[in-house]
Amino acid sequence: MTLNIETPALLFSATSLILLAYTNRFLTIAQIVRSLKKHYDENHTRSILLQIKNLNLRLSLIRYMQLFGVLCLFLSVFAMLCLFVEWHTAGIYLFAASLLCLLTSLAISFWEISISVTALRFHLSDLEEEEKKK
Repeated sequence: MTLNIETPALLFSATSLILLAYTNRFLTIAQIVRSLKKHYDENHTRSILLQIKNLNLRLSLIRYMQLFGVLCLFLSVFAMLCLFVEWHTAGIYLFAASLLCLLTSLAISFWEISISVTALRFHLSDLEEEEKKK
């Protein structure tokens, strides 16, 4: 199998956009956690505490998403370097490793999104129960 130096370079734009999206998710969740923490300090309700715990798990997952995304870029650069100095076998293996890191990052992203959807459904069910009480 042959691999051109341009092939690993294709991951740069996609991975950069993914990392930007991950960072935006992180910042948004961090802002929500700060707000919930303020509400928890005032009210000490179990519901808010559970939300904070859920968001803490999501923040950890986002950290791993970012880690594997950065590792994908890192390995892609090394793959390009190996291909540049004509170490084709090493370049192929590094590129394959970078693709595995990208897949891992995307899988963790799917997990984090699933947790997010579950939390939103929980909130919506609370609203439906309150509406039924009226």
